[in-house]
Amino acid sequence: MHRRQLGTTGYDVTDVGFGTWNIGGDWGDVDEEEGREAVRAALDAGIDFIDTADVYGDGFSEQRIAEVLDERGVRDDVTVATKAGRRLDPHTADRYNYENLSQFVDRSREYLGVDSLELVQLHCPPTEAYYQPETFAALDRLKDEGKIDHYGVSVEKVEQALKAIEYPGVETVQIIFNMFRQRPADLFFEEAARRDVGVVVRVPLASGLLTGKLSRDTEFPENDHRNFNIEGEAFDRGETFAGLPVDDGFDAVDELRDHVPERMTMAQMALRWILDHDAVSTVIPGSTTPDHIEANAAVSEMAPLSHQTHGAVRDVYEEYVFDAVHHRW
Repeated sequence: MHRRQLGTTGYDVTDVGFGTWNIGGDWGDVDEEEGREAVRAALDAGIDFIDTADVYGDGFSEQRIAEVLDERGVRDDVTVATKAGRRLDPHTADRYNYENLSQFVDRSREYLGVDSLELVQLHCPPTEAYYQPETFAALDRLKDEGKIDHYGVSVEKVEQALKAIEYPGVETVQIIFNMFRQRPADLFFEEAARRDVGVVVRVPLASGLLTGKLSRDTEFPENDHRNFNIEGEAFDRGETFAGLPVDDGFDAVDELRDHVPERMTMAQMALRWILDHDAVSTVIPGSTTPDHIEANAAVSEMAPLSHQTHGAVRDVYEEYVFDAVHHRW
């Protein structure tokens, strides 16, 4: 697999990583062995960057990752990034302080079985938190104490990302970017590259829309966010189907089908489209299906998409997506 530098962290990671939201919750039921098997499949595919969060199954995801890394004896070969902050209740900016973050970090260190977390990302805090220097001072203190090695942010909006990278300690930004969420490429990617900030892309397949395998008749379990968060009832609407009204999403997918290159699936085209942007350090599709994980990893070795394909994707975006999504996130 090809590798890219993750900002100034010093980590050289596979350009296709593995996101573990799927094995931790909000995507239907996943048992312990199924979660472990998904992590094993990622390692077997050559992936060495794994992203998780303390709220994914309330630690379920972190624990399964640790078990497999110990089982395989590959801790030194894999970079694990986790997130902190979403356990706050209420989830308000004033609660992003040293005391709370330190408790979350200590719990993740225990669950992941490490003395120091390699990369901690604030987990989509409210916008006001980015305008509080004390938010990032708390992370600096945790770094000075040896509890974390590096830190970054996971954001909902481009504006939050641009504000976050004004703080010199922020080395990475995790952001939603896909064929239905193209705004980060307008300005943020340029600024991230200029400041040598690593970019981790999440929700690359728009919650499955961009796999081309969902239909308008697909039914999701009650505990799947594609059932209960369509209008943002539980968390930011942009996390589900990239914020695009689902019927518009299916219309856009139908238009994209004719532009999928030979020997690629639509999911692979969607991931390759992301990797064709040089500012991206790694993309983190998630799955609990080993075959899907292997197919995602294979995108690393695939050739870039043609200019014609990129143009077609942009045309679909402008016709079906732009008005509903572009200026919201």
